[in-house]
Amino acid sequence: LRTHQWCFILFNVLLFHVLLFGADLLEEYFLRSLPLSYTDAKALEIRERARKLDTDPLKANVSYTVSSSAACSQQEVFLLVLVCSSPENRTRRNAIRQTWGNTTDTRGYAVLTLFALGKSASATTQLEINEEAQKHRDIIEGSFIDSPETQTEKMLMSLEWTVTFCPHARYVLKADEMLFVGIPSLAGYLLTLTQLEDVYLGRVIHQGVPNRDPDSPGFVPIHQYPEEFYPDYCEGSAFVMSQDVVRKVYVATEGVPVSVPPDIFVGICAKKAGITPTHSSRFSGGKHISYNRCCYKFIFTSSNMKEDELFKDWKETSDKKDCSL
Repeated sequence: LRTHQWCFILFNVLLFHVLLFGADLLEEYFLRSLPLSYTDAKALEIRERARKLDTDPLKANVSYTVSSSAACSQQEVFLLVLVCSSPENRTRRNAIRQTWGNTTDTRGYAVLTLFALGKSASATTQLEINEEAQKHRDIIEGSFIDSPETQTEKMLMSLEWTVTFCPHARYVLKADEMLFVGIPSLAGYLLTLTQLEDVYLGRVIHQGVPNRDPDSPGFVPIHQYPEEFYPDYCEGSAFVMSQDVVRKVYVATEGVPVSVPPDIFVGICAKKAGITPTHSSRFSGGKHISYNRCCYKFIFTSSNMKEDELFKDWKETSDKKDCSL
């Protein structure tokens, strides 16, 4: 081969490796939001109010059943996992308790997994939930009826419960119940962070568009949110917030419409508090990632996980076998 042909081949080989190994870094670079200026008076006010937040009135006026307050109040928790669950999905909750949700310690740091849900419209199901809560002591139950329309209310309840009863949790992971969560890989990543505050981490959605279809379940009236785009936010299947972010977002909820989806609700509040989300493609978003043992040891989440897959994948990824680069 001639010199220019060898150069062309070498260039393509280098390009292939750059695309293969640099895609994740490029994605995170281009989706990373520019930090907001803290000269915004409203953001500064929210941050100061969050710092001085008095939780005693919240404890005296709870609007939900707290079956798990004792589980968090007396210990330092590194990672609090709040799984948003539906009342009737008891089998799924049990599957999580037996697999990735069974992790109580990683690298010597405490992990606590709890379930957030509203009340059931069925009296029979509600009795079963009451029994389940007494048995496992890991359920936070709102006073509202659990439905697609009350998911943002559930998110708000989770924020309030965290700042009230788990103020020493360093990080909070909000997760859907249909996920596989790699607790060891996520905790390992969080331990490497040098910025310990304003951590709002997930799969960032840029320029999300409000649903203006009146016949759609996710309809958002223009008078409730008049902007053309939502602020950058972390996709709702899973995202992480540091404790200070939970407090800031909670303080910023005043005036934010609960008609928007819960992940967007958090994103709007975060922007009001001067917090920008950080993107990581190790969160799968709404995608199910094809199973590979070493891949699942690296990623943080995979969506739409069936229960039989959950047990199999958890067993295989919990082994002590190393993975090569």
